[in-house]
Amino acid sequence: MDIDEYLKTLGREGELLADVAERAGTEALVPTCPQWRVADLLRHTGSVHRWAAAFVGDAIVEPVPFPDAPELAGAELLAWFREGHAELVRTLAEAPAEVQCWTFLPTAPPSPLAFWARRQAHETAVHRLDAEAALGVEFSAFEPEFAEDGVDELLTGFHARPRSRVRSPEPRVIRVRAVDTGAVWTVHLSAEPPRTVTGDLGGPVDCELTGTAAWLYTALWNRTPLAGPGVTGDPEPARLWRETAGI
Repeated sequence: MDIDEYLKTLGREGELLADVAERAGTEALVPTCPQWRVADLLRHTGSVHRWAAAFVGDAIVEPVPFPDAPELAGAELLAWFREGHAELVRTLAEAPAEVQCWTFLPTAPPSPLAFWARRQAHETAVHRLDAEAALGVEFSAFEPEFAEDGVDELLTGFHARPRSRVRSPEPRVIRVRAVDTGAVWTVHLSAEPPRTVTGDLGGPVDCELTGTAAWLYTALWNRTPLAGPGVTGDPEPARLWRETAGI
């Protein structure tokens, strides 16, 4: 996916998140994020949007903490979220392609701008799922290409970092297969951070996760159950993922 595609998705997902959150109400519980209410979801995502926009807009090359979210509620909190989301989209759209700034995943798109466009598109999309969970409605659909990209970012980026808690005392191998896009990942679990190789290595695996890219995206991000007919082989690696992969 290119930057323009990420920005279109980021714009759409942020608007949908705000609209669904408004319908749910800021005091509604978020079942996919235990102990959160919609207000917490908006404060978190709104702070992340402003944090990301600052790196790109100000060309910040060192990590800085998240900005504090204001103690707003109701319509004022929704307006604050929408303002920050719009500013993030505008900042990314107007930034020079060669901007240099801090990024934080070991594998990333070819430029810092592409990194942040990708990361914020997925950040916002996953939290849109949380807003829909709070409202109690069926998740809106993802384009297969975007969902595949989100699985790849999660497996080869987030869980390649030392802070990943997905660890197995004995080696285990998971194959992840998206039936609609053809993408395959082979995930090696051990006492170290997971090591993911793109493609089917052809060897034996302990567990296979098979489904549409959208199902894999929501399940591996722990927004839908990682269970059912899409999980074959030893169920233990899938259980381990459910219990330790939260970000």
